[in-house]
Amino acid sequence: MENTMKVLELLEELEDIVDEATGLPLTGKIMLDAEEIFQIVREIRLALPDDVQQAKWIRDERDRILSEAKTEYERIIREAKKQADYLVETDDITIRATKLAAEIKQDAETHARVMRMRTYDYVDKILYDMQGQMDELSMKYFGEMYSNLEATFAQVNDILAANREEMKNLAYKTQNEVESGTFAESIEE
Repeated sequence: MENTMKVLELLEELEDIVDEATGLPLTGKIMLDAEEIFQIVREIRLALPDDVQQAKWIRDERDRILSEAKTEYERIIREAKKQADYLVETDDITIRATKLAAEIKQDAETHARVMRMRTYDYVDKILYDMQGQMDELSMKYFGEMYSNLEATFAQVNDILAANREEMKNLAYKTQNEVESGTFAESIEE
């Protein structure tokens, strides 16, 4: 929660910097201190490591679960082979042992497949939930920031357009005064 508040404060600071930036006449652009902006972006990145750590934990957890499933599968196969070797004393025992070994192997493979599928489902659910949280955070924080920046740029653009229109009107008025001869009179006054 503290990191979230820190990110919000940094985004507000970024908005203030854009709002207070000096405009460049007739260009629709503003001047910003790049180092100040980069510093705020670095602070935002530092305030978000919990989400990154959680994603890493999910990946590590998935790898651990898959490793455990593989180890269990290999153990069951080893057990089946040991049991099959032990039962190879007579033909009848050999036939039964071969059949039992095949059943055990089939059971082990089925069990391992089921474990893998459950693991995939579990990891997929965690990743899906995390993806939803990241989308929500992105929309909540960055969507609002971009909307505010877009609104600010639109306001600056409207002001610049109005200034240009005013300059055009003054130029038009001056041109009319020159053509009508009243320009010289207005300068003398």
